[in-house]
Amino acid sequence: MADILVPMIAVPLILFMIFVAPVWVIMHYRSKRKLSQGLSETELQDLQQLARQAEQMRERIRTLESILDADAPTWRERK
Repeated sequence: MADILVPMIAVPLILFMIFVAPVWVIMHYRSKRKLSQGLSETELQDLQQLARQAEQMRERIRTLESILDADAPTWRERK
């Protein structure tokens, strides 16, 4: 039983250490380096655009809520 169990565990472990672990480590440190560099120019532009869109959505929601408050004052109480 032990003669069969050791190769069943050892072979996948060796394959993992040869193929998967190095790629995993490389990808980990690549992502760490990218995070430490900060945002790229395009990422910063995308973030600013998302912030503008969020502000526009906030204003639209405020407008809709004020319209609902005027037309149906009890709309917030409904579930």
